[in-house]
Amino acid sequence: MYFVYVLSSEICDRLYIGSSAEPDERLRSHNFGKVKSSKPYRPWNRVLLEQYEIKDSALKREKYLKSGWGRKALSKLIQRRDG
Repeated sequence: MYFVYVLSSEICDRLYIGSSAEPDERLRSHNFGKVKSSKPYRPWNRVLLEQYEIKDSALKREKYLKSGWGRKALSKLIQRRDG
């Protein structure tokens, strides 16, 4: 299984979008400062986790969520969940 995850920084209005076969371990890596691009914005909370059977599907979804249209859709999705 492969996962697409979205993290939200606790200290600023910032999201991190990624994919991994082990999302719990990946979240720990982000929070321990092992990921250079997310280190300054930690701690992180996971706000979305999607599961895929095929790695290629997860990578395509990750790429979409990082696009302009994907970020808009993601923002609406997160607002509905919090809402």
